[in-house]
Amino acid sequence: MSILKSLSARVLIALALGLGIGAFLSSSGNVPGWLASTTEAVGSLWLGFLQMTVIPLVFALLVVGVAAVSDAMSAGRLTAKALAWFAALLAAAIVLTFLGVGAALTAMPVDETSARLLVAGATGADAPPPQAIEFGAWLKSLAPSNPVAAAAGNAILPLVIFALFFAFAVTRLPDHQRTLLVQMFDAVADTMIVIVKWVLLAAPLGVFALALTLGLRSGLGSTGALFHYVLLVSLACILTILACYPLAAIFGRAGPLRFARAIAPAQVVAFSTQSSIGTLPVMVECARKNLDVPEHVAGLVLPLAVAVFRLTSPVANLAVVLFICHVSGIEPTPAQLAAAGLVAFAVSISSVGLPGQLSFFVSVAPICLAVGAPLELLPLLLAVEVIPDIFRTVGNVTADLMVTTILNRTDKGVRVIAPETA
Repeated sequence: MSILKSLSARVLIALALGLGIGAFLSSSGNVPGWLASTTEAVGSLWLGFLQMTVIPLVFALLVVGVAAVSDAMSAGRLTAKALAWFAALLAAAIVLTFLGVGAALTAMPVDETSARLLVAGATGADAPPPQAIEFGAWLKSLAPSNPVAAAAGNAILPLVIFALFFAFAVTRLPDHQRTLLVQMFDAVADTMIVIVKWVLLAAPLGVFALALTLGLRSGLGSTGALFHYVLLVSLACILTILACYPLAAIFGRAGPLRFARAIAPAQVVAFSTQSSIGTLPVMVECARKNLDVPEHVAGLVLPLAVAVFRLTSPVANLAVVLFICHVSGIEPTPAQLAAAGLVAFAVSISSVGLPGQLSFFVSVAPICLAVGAPLELLPLLLAVEVIPDIFRTVGNVTADLMVTTILNRTDKGVRVIAPETA
């Protein structure tokens, strides 16, 4: 974990150095022609290495994730209720994010000059004008006649739909075939994650090159947009955290103050580790000792929640994409927003519970592809993601304990109504 933390610091330093040096050279008016082209090539090469993992990793994670959910569904009534709560909360979070982030960007838009400089500096050109999408054509595109062509063309929503059909079909196979395929795709996902880790080792160099290019093109004029981004995504996650307290009180009968005191140790660990998986033992302890959750409930719901339920994932990921659309001048159509919501939902239940440096690009890029947002901005946003990622993890841990509290109450209710008899 310390390696990842030091990587975050190095990437942030690389961003600051690249922007500073680029802005200084740009203001001096003495920028060698080869420098801009070389740094742009290096940054684009690093971005390409990251991008090449997106399609195979998303497909593999969806297959493994659906298999895990299918296994969980057969594990009993409590598990089924947990999955129902997960799905309902994720769907509500997606709808509220569209409304809330859209309203926030309308009320407090990014400075137009800063936004234009950020996009032009990252992509080398102004954002293309949005293209009108005919609903009938979009609807027909959801069933890819050639999934390989859809993957090659970055048609992410048709590919996700095919992956979901494929994954559910795998769950209907005989056990030996199903196990073989799930293990294969699990290995593919693990392999892609290894590649992402390798590519991220060069993140300071890649981000420095991209930031230097941005500085050469736009000076420091784009920093205001980056600060706006950090504030927007962090605030979206903080509001998600705050929403968990009244939900725990209403549906779990745990008062906000009691709930806050009970989960504080887990939130502290989540803040320091930025890993839901790393916080799991503390979550189980807090649930059992501070919230009086029986071991059989905590031991079932919390590992399942860490595996497939990340409430802040669609919130933060959609906030990132809506920010990119905002600064790029892209106005997604209702069909594109629906596609973004579906992809965000699928990614949130299949992405691994690792620190944001490993999952940020893989989680956000598919949603960008769904709405036609430029991917070139993602590495620069990754460099400042260290702050929002803290609130992402704290939000996920808070939501996991909130759902566990709710399910504990309903589980008690079921057992009171139908007590065991000798």
